[in-house]
Amino acid sequence: MTLPCAATADPKGRLLVVGATGFIGRFVAEASIESGRPTYIFVRPGSGFSPSKANAVKSLQDKGAIVLQVRAYHPCPGFNENGRNLHGLINDRELMEKILKENKIETVVSVVGGAAIMDQVALVEAIRAVGTIKRFLPSEFGHDIDRANPVEPGLQMYKEKRVIRRMVEGYKVPYTYICCNSVASWPYCDNTHPSDVLPPLNQFQIYGDGSVKAYFVAGSDIGKFTVKAADDVRTLNTSVHFRPACNMYNMNELAALWEAKIGRTLPRVTISEEDLLDMAAENDIPRSIVASFTHDIFIKGCQTNFLIGGPKDVEVGDLYPDEMFRTLDECFEDFVIMMEKPADAEAVKAAAPNGTVEHITIAAKCS
Repeated sequence: MTLPCAATADPKGRLLVVGATGFIGRFVAEASIESGRPTYIFVRPGSGFSPSKANAVKSLQDKGAIVLQVRAYHPCPGFNENGRNLHGLINDRELMEKILKENKIETVVSVVGGAAIMDQVALVEAIRAVGTIKRFLPSEFGHDIDRANPVEPGLQMYKEKRVIRRMVEGYKVPYTYICCNSVASWPYCDNTHPSDVLPPLNQFQIYGDGSVKAYFVAGSDIGKFTVKAADDVRTLNTSVHFRPACNMYNMNELAALWEAKIGRTLPRVTISEEDLLDMAAENDIPRSIVASFTHDIFIKGCQTNFLIGGPKDVEVGDLYPDEMFRTLDECFEDFVIMMEKPADAEAVKAAAPNGTVEHITIAAKCS
């Protein structure tokens, strides 16, 4: 089904990204800048203590982002001070009202991490008090949290996200929920950022019988379609689902794709449902949270076990039928290219002499 052509309230309205230095946040901020919108990013205290965060801020500022810097005890190195300097946190309602009013923000996209989900309470209250925000996209960027029910400890995160949803709806804040499913990468069950890690070179871990499918989306596509949906009148007060047919794979198909890329066959080890539940029950955060989500995806089928329908759901492919997704094949090719770089090869050799690279962090990502 193809929906009527897009209509936007103000495609150049000012957009604030909260959590712009995170993995998804960077893609959203970059897509907003590329669209021509005045794009503001909110930098929290502590961002300056991490070189990677400082580099992310510097990169976004160089591309045109307006930095609303929260001053910490030590200034954030690596970028200039032409942004506005403000004190406080996302959970400071008065500060957030000040930011929204003074900068005439129209759209707010929150991409904060799991530990900061409930900090959005003050942000939502500020949005309600200001009364001029045309769209709010709370931090979701995964599953439809009203339909998915992972085991603990992952369930607690979903309960918190549901609190934010009900608050947004109760306050009648105009919203869009982004349900983008999985990031295009190998889905490790014990790694919080699998997009930073090479697919296996030693052996595959297959969840269950490997037949349950999931949807995989490149980071750049998450950013692109999020920004498109942010001011599209067809997405007002709806959940936007990312279900690219070209990127619907099960674990066995993922393994076969990667084997074709590297030109060899790898042995397979089964990780049973009981294994995943045991990992989740250990309550080793964040490892157990990832295990609970992995169980929900590849055992229970939480991304594919329901149909999209009704006035509160829309599929992004129906909204933008002429826009292409990056394929998982292309994303895996990026990993092959990284493997062929001498610096990356040395890092792999040094970190994993036995050829196992499940936990090697590398800089490039499928984008």
